[in-house]
Amino acid sequence: MNRRPTLLAATALTAAAVLSLSACGGGDDAAKENDKIAGAGTGDKRQSPTPTASDDGIERPEIKLPKDVRNVFEGGETGDAKKDAILADNERRITSIDEAITVDAEKHPALAFYSSGDALLSAAEYVQGFYKDGRSFVGTTRYFDRQVTFLDSGAVAVTYCVDETKAYPKDRKTGKVDRSIPASNDDYAFYNTRVKKNAKGIWQTESVTSTPGAKQCL
Repeated sequence: MNRRPTLLAATALTAAAVLSLSACGGGDDAAKENDKIAGAGTGDKRQSPTPTASDDGIERPEIKLPKDVRNVFEGGETGDAKKDAILADNERRITSIDEAITVDAEKHPALAFYSSGDALLSAAEYVQGFYKDGRSFVGTTRYFDRQVTFLDSGAVAVTYCVDETKAYPKDRKTGKVDRSIPASNDDYAFYNTRVKKNAKGIWQTESVTSTPGAKQCL
């Protein structure tokens, strides 16, 4: 049993599956459905804010995770201002997904603020799966070997490894956490994403592929 399923590339989705990601989402082409996330809306339980606010003058939606959920991002300062900005928005994108999973709220505007296209669809499907299965998670997830590559095509790739050995599934109804799951190679995954700067100056993730148990992350 996986602690958390790996976020895979989007498969066929209807527009309704994109949830209500944002009444105030930041995507240039972000979906603006008015339904709320299935299973959400039982009261906002946000506690500790993450990540820190940027000083680039961009008005961004606040992202907060519960106190028992933590993301650790390694290597956020490369010495290159552009790469650092891209990694910062990548962090916010990841945390926005975790907020949508672990925080019951009517809206999660950050999800569509930092994702667009196929990446927004895959994030929506991923989040929806947790609510459908009556699950959430707690614990610490580590992101490491984070790299930004400027490709010859003009695209920008962000790659990274994920360690979920200290994250544990939680039953949404009972609040019970299953900490009995032994660590395995499937708790590690390699992500390869493509990002693009939108008109608001946000480095949005447009596509995502992932490889569970990838050797370079073990």
